[in-house]
Amino acid sequence: MKNTKGKFIIIAWLLILTSNSFSQQSIPIPTPAQLQWQNAELAALVCWDLHAHDGEFYVQSQARITPVEDYNIFNPQKYDTDQWIKTLKEAGFKIAILTVSHETGFFHHQSDATPYCMKALKWQDGKGDVLRDFKASCEKYGILPGVYIGTRWNAFYGVYDFKVNGNNQFAKNRQLHYNSMIEKVVEEIFSNYGDWAMVWFDGGAHGPEQGGPDVLSVFEKYQPNCLFYHNLQRADMRWGGSETGTVPYPSWGTFPYPSTGAGESAKEEIHANNFALLKHGDPNGSYYMPAMSDAPLRGHGGHDWFWEPEREHTIYPLENLVEMYYNSVGHNTTLILGVTPNPEGLFPEADASRLIEFGNEIERRFSNPIASTSGRGDIINLELPEMQTVNQVVIMEDIAHGERVREFILEGKTSDDWQEIFKGSCIGHKFIHRFNSTEITELRLKISESTGTPQIKGFNVYNIEK
Repeated sequence: MKNTKGKFIIIAWLLILTSNSFSQQSIPIPTPAQLQWQNAELAALVCWDLHAHDGEFYVQSQARITPVEDYNIFNPQKYDTDQWIKTLKEAGFKIAILTVSHETGFFHHQSDATPYCMKALKWQDGKGDVLRDFKASCEKYGILPGVYIGTRWNAFYGVYDFKVNGNNQFAKNRQLHYNSMIEKVVEEIFSNYGDWAMVWFDGGAHGPEQGGPDVLSVFEKYQPNCLFYHNLQRADMRWGGSETGTVPYPSWGTFPYPSTGAGESAKEEIHANNFALLKHGDPNGSYYMPAMSDAPLRGHGGHDWFWEPEREHTIYPLENLVEMYYNSVGHNTTLILGVTPNPEGLFPEADASRLIEFGNEIERRFSNPIASTSGRGDIINLELPEMQTVNQVVIMEDIAHGERVREFILEGKTSDDWQEIFKGSCIGHKFIHRFNSTEITELRLKISESTGTPQIKGFNVYNIEK
């Protein structure tokens, strides 16, 4: 009888362990590259292309179809990638991404695959390599490097929305040549410059199934530990549905499809309701694919990803950038700010100063919590040293184990009793909530619904003066 009882106990424990294991396996888990991406929180897209040197206002529709008349307009006399990356480092950015090519089709590296690259320039006797210098500066200052590659539009090669115009044999031959050239360029970038933290294909990248170059297999061969964004087969992150640098709440890190598709609208359900699915994600999605929130620094009364003359008035004021942070990083996404060197090869002083001012303000607000804790389970208590006025909380899940929280209530213990502060759903990597100043002695996080055991990596409370 005792042996039978013991067997039942062992079987019961095995069933519990199996159930827990199944539950954990059913939660999408971020890859190391995705985890690194969300931990970075702040990324910069360094936007440079030939049209930034022509002294004229950039019109995207024209840039996509008009070859640059003279590529030797690229002639920066104060060029200094260290200045770029040192500025970003001081501003608290963790990732920097360089546009090695954009819509002109010009490549800012030494290429054997295309003549339309830095070898063609008089600048530095044709030996310059912005991608090489950018990568070296990132390594010097401890910034994770990323590369942005434009293949969808190429004014030099006459490629529009992935394709050469026409259906005759000439067009077909041109398409085959273009596809082969892009595959070779991508191989150069992925094999000659060391490891990348992420690659971003502008507007997506069509593969062979759609008549385009096979960039995914080249990527997987040379950069297996890198974040891939994106083509019709794979996306390791997703666009957040706008270029405002924000996403609405909630924004889940999971998604129902393995990719979003080129142009973010390959599936009607992704395009529907003003990209609602991209903005919010899907808590029941089978794929871990966190959103990004992107915006140009020069987006206040304009939308300048690339430098233009006399446009400093479009630099976002500090208060706008702070709001952007709360509604991007504070909503479980990484904020990407577009920054741009001027024709001299430097971040303009006004842009650099605003970036550092922004970083200092985020540091001021969040570097010294009144109290902090972490824990596992449905209830996490955070005791304060004494009755204190508080007005903001930051909660973080340990997303290495997946997003588990589905519903929660945040409460504060006042002199009267427990008071509800906020009722929410998604926490993810980071959730920031601001509320009216309240005197409390304790905070309580009550998780009413979860998938698996909730794992709270950080639970911090602040009293932040504006």
